[in-house]
Amino acid sequence: MTTKRIIISGATSGIGYEIAKLYIADGHKVGIMGRRIELLDNLKSLSPGNVYIQQLDINSDDATSRFQSLIDKMGGMDLYFHVSGIGYQNVSLDYNKELNTVETNCKGFTRMITYAFNYFSDKGCGHIACISSIAGTKGLGVSPSYSATKRYQNHYIQCLAQLNTIRKNKIHFTDIRPGFVATNLLNNDHHYPMLMNKEYVAKIAYKAVARKRRVKIIDWRYILLVAGWRLIPNCIWERLRIKN
Repeated sequence: MTTKRIIISGATSGIGYEIAKLYIADGHKVGIMGRRIELLDNLKSLSPGNVYIQQLDINSDDATSRFQSLIDKMGGMDLYFHVSGIGYQNVSLDYNKELNTVETNCKGFTRMITYAFNYFSDKGCGHIACISSIAGTKGLGVSPSYSATKRYQNHYIQCLAQLNTIRKNKIHFTDIRPGFVATNLLNNDHHYPMLMNKEYVAKIAYKAVARKRRVKIIDWRYILLVAGWRLIPNCIWERLRIKN
């Protein structure tokens, strides 16, 4: 196994935490970023010599300078894994929830992904992976900004993949699209069908990145669901009462 330098954002909880543990267990040099320093310290304790931490909020103007500081500590970066994100069911269309989601899932996402892309572009190679969602497939009325921002992420990665071709670089991209995952992101007051645990999703995501998959929907049930969604004309979709 070739040891790689991997940096993960959103590693303090949920899927990001589980993915970080997998890379640490396999002996890679892992950089973890998140807002809660005590949770970053917990991960570092698993392998103090191979884990580097950086407190960082992707919505802050200093996020990229902190990102670069972590890259410098590690002596470089081979893979950037973007897991940071938020989302709500927001049938009442609370204004602040919508804007907060856009701020994190669009602006924060763009800030970090763009910085990683430019770093790898200067280097000539690298790998960018992100956790998006099947919610980007169709607009979901119960989660307007969440599904819209996930669509944005899907397209943004596709745009960068094409730009990579234009620049003749060797950057790989992996867009991982899970369905419902049992993390703090979900509101437990609602029922979620086909709920997956975060450990399971992390393992599949880990394998997808190792195999350099371009897009990976998790799992087969959601592959069928997404295929069905895509066949539904918008004039019918917008009349459906989809809710949890």
